Amino acid sequence: MPMRLHLHLLVLLATAAAVAGAAGGAATAGADADALLAAKAALSDQAGALASWTNATAPCAWSGVTCNARAAVIGLDLSGRNLSGPVPAALSGLAHLARLDLAANALSGPIPAPLSRLQSLTHLNLSNNVLNGTFPPPLARLRALRVLDLYNNNLTGPLPLEVVALPMLRHLHLGGNFFSGEIPPEYGRWRRLQYLAVSGNELSGKIPPELGCLTSLRELYIGYYNSYSGGIPPELGNMTDLVRLDAANCGLSGEIPPELGNLANLDTLFLQVNGLAGAIPPELGRLRSLSSLDLSNNALTGEIPSTFAALKNLTLLNLFRNKLRGSIPELVGDLPSLEVLQLWENNFTGGIPRRLGRNGRLQLVDLSSNRLTGTLPPELCAGGKLETLIALGNFLFGSIPESLGKCEALSRIRLGENYLNGSIPEGLFELPNLTQVELQDNLLSGGFPAVTGTGAPNLGAITLSNNQLTGALPASIGNFSGLQKLLLDQNAFTGAVPPEIGRLQQLSKADLSGNVLDGGVPPEIGKCRLLTFLDLSRNNLSGEIPPAISGMRILNYLNLSRNHLDGEIPATIAAMQSLTAVDFSYNNLSGLVPATGQFSYFNATSFVGNPGLCGPYLGPCHSGGARTGHGAHTHGGMSNTFKLLIVLGLLVCSIAFAAMAILKARSLKKASEARGHLHWDTRYKIAVEAAKGLSYLHHDCSPPILHRDVKSNNILLDSDFEAHVADFGLAKFLLDSGASQCMSAIAGSYGYIAPEYAYTLKVDEKSDVYSFGVVLLELVTGKKPVGEFGDGVDIVQWVKTMTDANKEQVIKIMDPRLSTVPVHEVMHVFYVALLCVEEQSVQRPTMREVVQMLSELPKPAARQGDEPPSVGDDGSAAPSDPPAADGSVEAPHDEATKEQQQQPSSQSSPTTDLISM
Repeated sequence: MPMRLHLHLLVLLATAAAVAGAAGGAATAGADADALLAAKAALSDQAGALASWTNATAPCAWSGVTCNARAAVIGLDLSGRNLSGPVPAALSGLAHLARLDLAANALSGPIPAPLSRLQSLTHLNLSNNVLNGTFPPPLARLRALRVLDLYNNNLTGPLPLEVVALPMLRHLHLGGNFFSGEIPPEYGRWRRLQYLAVSGNELSGKIPPELGCLTSLRELYIGYYNSYSGGIPPELGNMTDLVRLDAANCGLSGEIPPELGNLANLDTLFLQVNGLAGAIPPELGRLRSLSSLDLSNNALTGEIPSTFAALKNLTLLNLFRNKLRGSIPELVGDLPSLEVLQLWENNFTGGIPRRLGRNGRLQLVDLSSNRLTGTLPPELCAGGKLETLIALGNFLFGSIPESLGKCEALSRIRLGENYLNGSIPEGLFELPNLTQVELQDNLLSGGFPAVTGTGAPNLGAITLSNNQLTGALPASIGNFSGLQKLLLDQNAFTGAVPPEIGRLQQLSKADLSGNVLDGGVPPEIGKCRLLTFLDLSRNNLSGEIPPAISGMRILNYLNLSRNHLDGEIPATIAAMQSLTAVDFSYNNLSGLVPATGQFSYFNATSFVGNPGLCGPYLGPCHSGGARTGHGAHTHGGMSNTFKLLIVLGLLVCSIAFAAMAILKARSLKKASEARGHLHWDTRYKIAVEAAKGLSYLHHDCSPPILHRDVKSNNILLDSDFEAHVADFGLAKFLLDSGASQCMSAIAGSYGYIAPEYAYTLKVDEKSDVYSFGVVLLELVTGKKPVGEFGDGVDIVQWVKTMTDANKEQVIKIMDPRLSTVPVHEVMHVFYVALLCVEEQSVQRPTMREVVQMLSELPKPAARQGDEPPSVGDDGSAAPSDPPAADGSVEAPHDEATKEQQQQPSSQSSPTTDLISM
């Protein structure tokens, strides 16, 4: 009997426990459901991601919800659900919640302090939202927290010190915000921390050496838009478990500490875009696990260490834009894993390693802008993986390896500005992935490579200018359906311009000038509807100008000069509203030059050398339509003296018409000194109009005129703030356009003078371009070119030192007198200014290209995370994403890169060239 009673009691107790457990589970589920429904009510869910959250089902069946065996909510993953609104404080009611992921939404407002009640929370991810405010100190009560990710929000204030109290923390990501101040030395206390990221903020001060105490740390990200003082603490070499160290673009100076060679497990070392100097420590050769090394954009000197031969796992080596010298050691060609090699803009001499590419893994090589000699290695594409080969601006000779014509992975080949000879490899223009070919300024001979079939289907740019190529242009040139740029000028091509060129529906720029082409201008070229630039000058073309040419509605430059064209100029050209510059000079054209439409904007010198033409500036017409009172001139026969007289006459007329306006005008310098007077729209207008004036001098006067004293004091503004380039006291004629001339003494104003002019007394159109770039920097910053930056420092050096051309730093140097301005416009003008003040004159755009770039503003970004459309007086703006981790950055070496930043506008309208003297 006692035994039976005992069994009954056990059964009753078990039943009671089960009932109590069920009741408790039901109570928990009910509380969780209430909390989740309250959270849903606080959110905006336009995509219906939370549609399943209803009382009709249990919370464990709801989207994004994870439960344990007792039906308690332990996980909530709503990442990437297009939710907006605040982070719901009601989530603090989920008593058993261990993981909360709200990343990649549009949540705003501050982080709610009630989340600190989630004592079971181990993972909190609020990254990629638009949260603001400071870090809430109560979150330090989450003692079980292992992962805290707040990346890419708008959080402000100092880095939170309270997080140091989280004993279990392994992963802390605070990057991509607006935290300011210094990295707390207390961050070195974590012995278990494995991941620390504070990059992409506004941090300053010194990197604390205490970080070297993080002996369990595997990844450290401290760069990108922070601005530290001092260098890299040698103590960082104590973090022996470290796998990734990223301290790029954060103002570091000093030398690279050799102690970094102690990081035996290091896989990635990114120190690019800083001010690091001295030699590359040979101790880095001890990093046997290293696969990615980027030390580019610093001031490093010396040679590539011989110890790098031990880096057998290295796949990426970026040392570009330093001051390295010596030869590229053969060991570089022997690295068995190398895929990316970028050494451009250094002082390397000697040859390219002969075994480079033999490892069969090479994908990208950029050796541009050095002083390399010798020939190209024959095995660059031995593995068939080479995608990009760039070596322009060296002293390379010999032929282009024939093997490149079989390299099917090849996408871009840029070998211009060398001394390469021989023919273009057979098969090159048939490679399936080819997009860009630049072989200009070499000694290449032979003909345009034969193309069978459709040719390279993705080819967008062919640049073969200034070589010794001969023969006829093949009809198969029309097979490159995606071609956007065709530059074949300054060669010896013969025969007719193939009518198949009209099949190039994507073509935007075509230059066939300076050849021996004959026959007529093919009317089919009028089918190239996207063409903005067409130059067929200095050939032997004959026949009439086809009226079909007016079908190119967005053409803005047309040059048919120095040919044997006859007949009348088609009147339909007057309706080409985008056409701003033409040159029909030195042909056999006849008849009346139309005076309406676009012809009212063209320069009169564009028609000289055609004895049969008549009209304004060319003399009256008799009944036969030809000019009277002038003898006939042979093709190209007008003397330079007569041309000078024409230009001088035009200048005198300009002086007479502009004299009264100039007397009433004031200079840009004086106007800009009037505080708050020049708003951004006015400054932009001044920049465009002044650029047009200089473009007129360089490209529409024959011979071209160099101003030689472009500065803000010589840009006069009338009562409507129209800009007029003035003061031609130092101007000179440039009798050979495109060539430099030596002057007996420096002319111009301090702070505006181009480097090559100051050092060599050689001057060309690009000297004016440099000076205009300084004016643009004045408009953006509101500062004078010299006198505000210390001894020997001008505005160009200051801007390059202060900004590195990233958005947040450019915003900081903007003129504080500007009120709300469109960031995308300021950045566009700033980038154009940087192109204008390139140290090498050949890398600067022409003034015609400057006008085009300034006239075609980019549209403001509209995607989430892109830059905001404007910036306020406080200079605040959203952070930018850091560069890609693969380190594949291409050098902005030449005009081709600059032109890729432009797109033709189908809405451009004619604007009168403004020039006053």
